[in-house]
Amino acid sequence: MSGPLEHPLSRPGSAPVTAGGPVGPTAPTAAPTASLTPVMVRLKLSLLRNGLRQSSGRRAAYIASVVVVLLFAALQLLGLIALRGNEHAATVCVLLVALLAVGWAFMPLFFASGDETLDATRLVMLPLRPRPLVRALLVSSLVGIGPLFTLCLAVGSVIAVARGVAGLTVGVIAVALTLLVCVALARAMAAANTRLLTSRRGRDLAVLSGLVIAVGAQLVNFGAQSLGSSGGLSKLDPVAAVLDWIPPAAAIGAVHAASEGDLGVALARLALTAAALVALLYGWQQSLTKLMVSADGSTLQGAGGSRDKGGRSTGLGRLLPSGRTGTVMERSLRYVWRDPKTKAAWVTSLAIGLIVPVFNALQGTGSLYFACFAAGMLGIQMYNQFGQDTSAFWMVALTISSPRDAYVELRGRALALLVITLPYATLVTVVTTALLGDWGALPEVLGLSFALLGAMLATGAWSSARFPYSIPQEGYKNVAPGQAGLAWIAIFGGMVAAALLCAPVLAFTMWLHLSGADEWTWLLLPLGAGYGALITLLGLRMAAPRTAHRLPEILYAVSKG
Repeated sequence: MSGPLEHPLSRPGSAPVTAGGPVGPTAPTAAPTASLTPVMVRLKLSLLRNGLRQSSGRRAAYIASVVVVLLFAALQLLGLIALRGNEHAATVCVLLVALLAVGWAFMPLFFASGDETLDATRLVMLPLRPRPLVRALLVSSLVGIGPLFTLCLAVGSVIAVARGVAGLTVGVIAVALTLLVCVALARAMAAANTRLLTSRRGRDLAVLSGLVIAVGAQLVNFGAQSLGSSGGLSKLDPVAAVLDWIPPAAAIGAVHAASEGDLGVALARLALTAAALVALLYGWQQSLTKLMVSADGSTLQGAGGSRDKGGRSTGLGRLLPSGRTGTVMERSLRYVWRDPKTKAAWVTSLAIGLIVPVFNALQGTGSLYFACFAAGMLGIQMYNQFGQDTSAFWMVALTISSPRDAYVELRGRALALLVITLPYATLVTVVTTALLGDWGALPEVLGLSFALLGAMLATGAWSSARFPYSIPQEGYKNVAPGQAGLAWIAIFGGMVAAALLCAPVLAFTMWLHLSGADEWTWLLLPLGAGYGALITLLGLRMAAPRTAHRLPEILYAVSKG
């Protein structure tokens, strides 16, 4: 009896078992197999071609993205060429390559579904050995618009920095190493996180990608403004001096060193970049081997219960009120933590609510009243409360038999939202106050924030019952087709209504300042908090009967996605 079969990747030197039996000493020598690299390149091209054939919309989007990327790459190349001879050319090029490498490392974590070849587990049943597979995947990864963009940036950086024969010679090697390190870095990161990318948390990352790009753009904008007002690019020279020794930016640093006549430093930086490439390829190969021969244990673990043997909630559930209110709050908080679309909406609101007031304060152009922006962004989460339930809303509808039941349901959802929004809005206000140094206005702004938050909760509860819409679970769209008008009416109409509801508090604030009674502005804190609580209760009371009477219409609206 023959021994157990082993996966081809577990023994790199072993031959695959054929249908006629194991290959032994007396078996005829097999014909040499074709190289794997051309096969993988053709596979990459076939995947791209077949993907474009799926729909005209996808084809148009791809062509438009290619045109935009090529145009940007051409403008970037011309800009880097124009930078030649500038004293800060090396600093700019090193920083650009470092940022590009960061993008190559982390973008596959957010856009893994954009390239089917990133999921190496699809090749698990094929008799492939790690080393030829790594080589083939590396070459096939050079096919695409991303590598072309990287090549343009690397060539432009070398042209901007290189001088003399030594600089150009080192520059040719640096271009190749930069491109290979970036591609290998992306592949190694994707292989090491394949299990994550194919799990629920991987889908969460994909949904949050837009937030990462938005926050990154804000950081870049803030950095550019800071540089423009404090000495220009010379402030980045110390950062570039460190990045000169970190691959793949070290390759561009090698070109600069060779152009300055320091061949020893240039060779050291090239060697460091080459060593990083070898380390990435080795780590990639190890990850592939582990993926191919290890069982996926993501579905082997038993589902962890959230209740003890007596049926009582554990963890967070013990801190919440008893009865239906606590159950609704726990369910809403679990949506925030587990549902990708809900989590993305919350993280976006939390980030933007902090970025706008804090960044304006850091730039010296902000106002303490910008802290109210956090309360407004978080209050939006009360809108379309039933849309996050999708078709599962029928289970909620079965538990509502009267306006009282609807009121308790809406109250629980509002309280779950307040668990996060109240401390966060307070934190943003305190941080903004600390940056501006205007502690005397802290009670006033806190009161306005609480009043605005209460008005948002009131209008959000009413619009959830009057203008519900479905949130698709797949893709990046947050509104089902045909319901975009409902979403616009619910959100923007509710925001305008909330601003009008805050008019009494705003009028009192303006009266205090115009009459010179600034020492009494501290009254706005209890007044705003009390007014926000009162308007929230009134909004919930008004929305409850409408919710109880429109359960079939709400279920139909939120089930379209």
